[in-house]
Amino acid sequence: MSSDRWAPATSSGDGRSAPRSRRRGDALDQAILDAAWDELAAVGSTALTVAAVAARAGTSKAVLYRRWPTRTDLLAAAVSRRVVDLARPPVDTGTLRTDVIAVLTTMNQRAHAAQAVPDIDDELATHLRRQAHTAGADQMNLVLERARRRGEIDPDNIPARLARLPVDLLHTELSLQPSPAPYDLIVEIVDELFLPLAFLRASPRPAHDNTPCS
Repeated sequence: MSSDRWAPATSSGDGRSAPRSRRRGDALDQAILDAAWDELAAVGSTALTVAAVAARAGTSKAVLYRRWPTRTDLLAAAVSRRVVDLARPPVDTGTLRTDVIAVLTTMNQRAHAAQAVPDIDDELATHLRRQAHTAGADQMNLVLERARRRGEIDPDNIPARLARLPVDLLHTELSLQPSPAPYDLIVEIVDELFLPLAFLRASPRPAHDNTPCS
């Protein structure tokens, strides 16, 4: 497992370092994340050091430390710039079923963004899976509220554990295997487990007809 300690300043893995310049805010953040991605491509995550990223970005380790408390946080942020972003609102497909499938598909891709990183270490891979799980759970809340507005389901009657069920099951699968989950498994989670329970608990009840019988 690679250490999150801030290593002594060195040049980047391929011997290149950028000249120091006065960049601030988003411009500096993007330059650092670009440098981290380039360093990942050059040496892989196991050999990468924060000092090498700082040298490649033309800044100091202290600047990186203020933005990303650990090496793993920095690498996860760099990966996030280049792969599916789960921070965006989930796509509106028109139905609860296909919304949930879309959330799980994106989570599946995000969890395995690590495959784009050469020689990835276990710590970063686990961190990316956890990020995908947390973001997937947040997106499930959004798609359930969207289903309420469509009149498909009443989320107030869905327990929190049931709302998290699809992402919890997929997270378990992703933690047990090195490759992305097959699409058929995602559909099975939605069609055979989540939807039957969700509609059983939370389908809108028809209003009572109070018209007197003639």
